Amino acid sequence: MAKIERFEDLKCWQKAREMANCIYDVSGKGEFTRDFELRNQIRRAAGSSMHNIAEGFDAGSDPEFARFLKMARRSASEVQSQLYLALDRGYINKNQLQNAYSLATDVKRLINGLIGYLNK
Repeated sequence: MAKIERFEDLKCWQKAREMANCIYDVSGKGEFTRDFELRNQIRRAAGSSMHNIAEGFDAGSDPEFARFLKMARRSASEVQSQLYLALDRGYINKNQLQNAYSLATDVKRLINGLIGYLNK
């Protein structure tokens, strides 16, 4: 396995970045753009997921990194919940929900794997 030297090398960060960009795309169209509170909150949660991974990478210890990863995982769950509200309000369709939800699920799975590795 290649040595991870930068947070950008982490698959979970790469997937969180993909998720955040997906969220920015879906929340930047139609009626979603007018719901400032939900739009901003889902964008903050998506960004928080990738940013906590990056911040934790430089935390200085495995337990501290794992703590940041858990925050990143919770932020991805928050995105998933907010996607349902966006669907219920008619801001996104089921396909958009499924795509973004799947990305968040992948982020959480990758984070869980990294947490498991750090805890060994």
